[in-house]
Amino acid sequence: MFGSKLDILDQKWIDVVFSGRNKAYGAYELRRDNGKNTLTALWIGIVFFVLAISANTIINMVSGFIPASKPKVKITNVVLSPPPPDLKKPPPPPPPEPPKPKVDQVKFPPPVVKPDIEVKEKPPTVKELEVADPGQKNLKGDAKADVTIDEPVGTSDKKVTEDDPNKIFTAVEQNPEFPGGLDAFYKYLGKTIRYPAVARENNTQGRVVVQFVCERDGSLTDIKVVRGIGDGCDEEAIRVVKASPHWKPGIQNGRPVRVMYSVPINFTLSSEDQ
Repeated sequence: MFGSKLDILDQKWIDVVFSGRNKAYGAYELRRDNGKNTLTALWIGIVFFVLAISANTIINMVSGFIPASKPKVKITNVVLSPPPPDLKKPPPPPPPEPPKPKVDQVKFPPPVVKPDIEVKEKPPTVKELEVADPGQKNLKGDAKADVTIDEPVGTSDKKVTEDDPNKIFTAVEQNPEFPGGLDAFYKYLGKTIRYPAVARENNTQGRVVVQFVCERDGSLTDIKVVRGIGDGCDEEAIRVVKASPHWKPGIQNGRPVRVMYSVPINFTLSSEDQ
């Protein structure tokens, strides 16, 4: 009709098909704009395809113009090993030899059941034990020496004494103790502590840790607060510790020694005081 080549999408053919029909229905516009819509969709697909293929290249080009952010520093706690021993430093001297016993001592080997032929050391006789004490080895006694019980003995003519009698210990065999024990100490605090007025007004409560040195005679010296809460509570804690009666001193190797000690003192307001 319009030529040998029939193009059903040609505008003239579409007008013939929709002649005298409702062109506002939508089908007419779809066929009329089909070529333009197809071409637009093709170009959009090409653009998205090119962007997807070259995305990495574009990012690398853009990142060259943007300054890099500062690297984040990660802090890691490192546990250092103890330093190697100093080989140039001479080793500590050996402990002094314990003093001689007051009475002679004869070696008393532990009893072991063996045939008589295999016995190399014979135990001391009853006659020897009448004038000497049994021990780990044969020792000559010193009549002028002090009588010692449960203490080591040796061959020294001098009595073993502490290197530093004023040394302050932080850990001992028997800790210092308030007369009557811990319960008696807290009863003493309850009767002696006067809550500071400033702390009462500010509703200050908490625990004050007081550190002191318990001397060999049980007196308390070098009293100080190592952790306080302020508002007069620290000073009040020091006052009640200074007013404390003498404690039982700490014991080390059977002797009273100076000991560094800490006690917590709680400051708490009742519901009526708050």
